[in-house]
Amino acid sequence: TPGVPVTIELELPEVETIRYALDREVAGRKVKTAEAESMAVLGRYRNRKQFTSTLEGRKFGGVRRIGLLLVTELDGKDLLVIRPGAGASLRRHAARDEMAAGTELTVTFTVGGQFRLVDPNGASEVCVVAGDQLLAEFPELASLGFDPAGDMIPWTTFGGQVLGRSMPLKDLLCDDSIVVGVGDVYSDEILFHAGLRHDRLSDSLSHQEVRRLHGALIQVVNDAIKYRGTDLEERPFVDVFGDPGIYGEHLAVYGRTGELSERNRTPIQRTKYKGSWTYYCDTQV
Repeated sequence: TPGVPVTIELELPEVETIRYALDREVAGRKVKTAEAESMAVLGRYRNRKQFTSTLEGRKFGGVRRIGLLLVTELDGKDLLVIRPGAGASLRRHAARDEMAAGTELTVTFTVGGQFRLVDPNGASEVCVVAGDQLLAEFPELASLGFDPAGDMIPWTTFGGQVLGRSMPLKDLLCDDSIVVGVGDVYSDEILFHAGLRHDRLSDSLSHQEVRRLHGALIQVVNDAIKYRGTDLEERPFVDVFGDPGIYGEHLAVYGRTGELSERNRTPIQRTKYKGSWTYYCDTQV
């Protein structure tokens, strides 16, 4: 609905899509100028100049993703850290391209155009930290769980995490200290493909069900990355080049109330769970 603020956070596939493209597009480029439109995404700074002066004249290294943070090494061992907020996009542009409304940050390279952070909600965070201070500045990184697009952990190790707790599966999947970067959209898809209900308690799963959950988690997240994320009305997503992610065409249950389930041709249902809609089909137990 127009006028309703975007509140759904980006999930791992969207952030990984941004990281992959940015790594190819900006690594090795030298910053000519950096401009901040306001203090909206610069909460750690006293003024805009304090931030922009840390970038000018520096060269960008490769772009990594740690959890949902994008981390770029700068020459001199500092790190540029960007946490994309709900409704934000990171874009590549030619310097002459029109400036989109909500552009908070513009970095112009000596060669190769610009990269811009467009964030109408001001929900992102951007800062430069010393290389050895990342954990001190972002202590939550120390407790991150399994990254389904990063280190592959065997299903038995994952099973220890699942069976060692007694919590609803949706809560487990959406807890960054257990699984990184899964929210409302992908948790519903993972649970559908695993054939498990959102409110099923984790310690009630059989080994076979744990194995299915582990397989569905890796499959859904990596398929969503392959299709460059999910662009939804309530959470628009475009990649670095302005193209919408197309995993939405492959969603099995999320946002599809009343459509027929691909598993048993009965209507997909939704229920309110902890303040947001959860989508599922009758075959989930």
